[in-house]
Amino acid sequence: MSHTSMDPTKMGIGRSVAVLTSGGDAQGMNAAVRATVRVGLYTGAKVYFVHEGYQGLVDGGDNIKLATWESVSMMLQLGGTVIGSARCMDFRAREGRMKAALNLVKLGITNLCVIGGDGSLTGANQFRTEWSTLLVDLVKAGKISDDEAKTSSHLNIVGMVGSIDNDFCGTDMTIGTDSALHRIIEVVDAITTTAQSHQRTFILEVMGRHCGYLALVTALACGADWVFIPEMPPDEGWEGHLCRRLADQLSVCLRLGGTPSAFDRILGSRMGVEAVMALLEATPETPACVVSLSGNQAVRLPLMECVQVTKDVTTAMAENRWEDAIKLRGKSFENNWNTYKMLAHINPPDTKSNINVAIVNVGAPCAGMNAAVRSAVRIGIIQGHNMLAVHDGFEGLAHGNIVPITWTGVSGWTGKGGSELGTKRVLPSKYIEEISLTIAKFNIHSLVIIGGFEAFMGGLELVTAREKYEELCIPMVVIPATVSNNVPGSDFSIGADTALNTITSTCDRIKQSAAGTKRRVFIIETMGGYCGYLATMAGLAAGADAAYIYEDKFGIRDLEMNVEHLVQKMKTDVKRGLILRNEKCNANYTTDFIFALYSEEGKGVFDCRKNILGHMQQGGTPTPFDRNFGTKMGSKAVLWLTEKLKEMYRHGRIFANTPDSACVLGMRKRALTFQPLAELNEQTDFEHRIPKTSWWLKLRPIMKILAKYNISLDTSEHAHMEHVIKKRVSMPAPLIKKHKEEVEEEEE
Repeated sequence: MSHTSMDPTKMGIGRSVAVLTSGGDAQGMNAAVRATVRVGLYTGAKVYFVHEGYQGLVDGGDNIKLATWESVSMMLQLGGTVIGSARCMDFRAREGRMKAALNLVKLGITNLCVIGGDGSLTGANQFRTEWSTLLVDLVKAGKISDDEAKTSSHLNIVGMVGSIDNDFCGTDMTIGTDSALHRIIEVVDAITTTAQSHQRTFILEVMGRHCGYLALVTALACGADWVFIPEMPPDEGWEGHLCRRLADQLSVCLRLGGTPSAFDRILGSRMGVEAVMALLEATPETPACVVSLSGNQAVRLPLMECVQVTKDVTTAMAENRWEDAIKLRGKSFENNWNTYKMLAHINPPDTKSNINVAIVNVGAPCAGMNAAVRSAVRIGIIQGHNMLAVHDGFEGLAHGNIVPITWTGVSGWTGKGGSELGTKRVLPSKYIEEISLTIAKFNIHSLVIIGGFEAFMGGLELVTAREKYEELCIPMVVIPATVSNNVPGSDFSIGADTALNTITSTCDRIKQSAAGTKRRVFIIETMGGYCGYLATMAGLAAGADAAYIYEDKFGIRDLEMNVEHLVQKMKTDVKRGLILRNEKCNANYTTDFIFALYSEEGKGVFDCRKNILGHMQQGGTPTPFDRNFGTKMGSKAVLWLTEKLKEMYRHGRIFANTPDSACVLGMRKRALTFQPLAELNEQTDFEHRIPKTSWWLKLRPIMKILAKYNISLDTSEHAHMEHVIKKRVSMPAPLIKKHKEEVEEEEE
């Protein structure tokens, strides 16, 4: 879908948008509400809160209020939904929907943004479908005039999925799911020490209704021995197998709430922006859509297609078509399930492969490295390989600091921070000859390199040295793992999510420290080298007023404008300001300089405080995302190496010297892909240790708009409408036919 060029600050002039949250609350809903309000106002539209969900829409009056910029301040870090949510029986009846329509018409609202689960979104679509007949009845009853009916002749609906269950087909993650996983993992980590101390087994029940996503990802993230999910019941005879492992047990049931994770804040913000754009670009012919996430891409999907596929999952489970149920949940769910099946229980092959796979950690340690090592080791053992642990990076590889590592040797590693193998920043170039001799001595057939930019550079140096040292002609794979998220070839690195959550929660605490004091601005320095990922994404998650980074050049005029902008904001009801600075964004405009500038120019309006977060961003236990991401990356890397080893086996030996035999495994938009190290040369700024292009830079205008800067937003970058059928290519033919027929009936 092509977007016509338009001024985004005028798209909403003369139009009104209402936002409501419905059903169960989910962390991140407030971020979505905040973004919807602020981007709506940015476009020139009037924006209304609908309090208490559909009940507020039916009751009207004070439940539907005009929103202002300031009315959504200081809500990013709050759990639940500040505008309230309620189950509404009245809206299920046509009479209730007529009352809701009357309230909207009287306020001139013809654009409705609904944040909720599948039931809430289905109700919204029914409301839209009936809209014209509801207006006819209201005119007949004398409650609205013909002119009012004509002005409000069409209702646009856009949905955002807010549900901790992640049970809505068409999106990888619903708002609230990541935060729910954070709460679960916090409990799991807390009880694990007790379980180990007393040789006790814990049975943990999590929420999720009829969707096993929370249980499945928790099982992957904590290395659970068993997981029971509705999409795939256990095999016959499971009771005996399980009972043999349960000498003692204790059951724990979770209820889930708390502060939203950085991911949910960013997801809610991105979806809120996309929802407003989808509403204002909609025509009477545009079907009601839901904005969702696929990989790191925002997408728009026909709402009822998503609802129908979600229903198809329930049907498949009811008919015991378990494989279909797994596939219908989507590729992400299916990948999680397949990875869990491989890693849950020891199931080594009858014969060994006689292949030796070495694993090395390189560069600075980060959370999630150990999860990747554990996964790689266990998948390798399942493939019949001998797994070797290299301690202390490339230096350890050169000096032969290598030992076999077993299945039990990596038990409990998923939740451990840092690097259990030990890691150093030393590059291999000074040790090339020693490394080649070590590879020959230990008969290493392939190499897994887990780390940051040093791992990428080291991989390139090993590939270059193949011309001279034949021992280096083995398959290699680099798994990006660094808080800086600066490895070419991947949109995400293991460890970056943990660092981002550390920064975000620290910003929350720092702002909280000033509660009850006068107006205050905080200047916070983040890590990342020359890469501005952490500063930018933390800026989005924490609601920063500015984030200074190397990739987005700035000068003294920009700094002056930022200070003046903040001075003007502080003259309103706003009492807190947050400025983030990436550590190497500019050699002259240091953190001390920016602190002094804001302190001087803010005299009489606000005072300033400065914080340098430092190495706390590298520590801590990994987040659920980093545990899960590391687990899947480690698994995929070793499976890829196994296939490469088969391809490269010639005349009784392995010889790999083609570009595609040494790759970076990375997340690119919607998929994990392998890209030859040599091909990434052209995409890399080696001087500053960053990729030449970064996807997240396109999110910076959103951060600025949400901070009330009147800048231009490129509307051509927004998502276009896709179809769920295309995304579910593995759906059985009878289901596809049934699905198409039911969608067509809905549209009619």
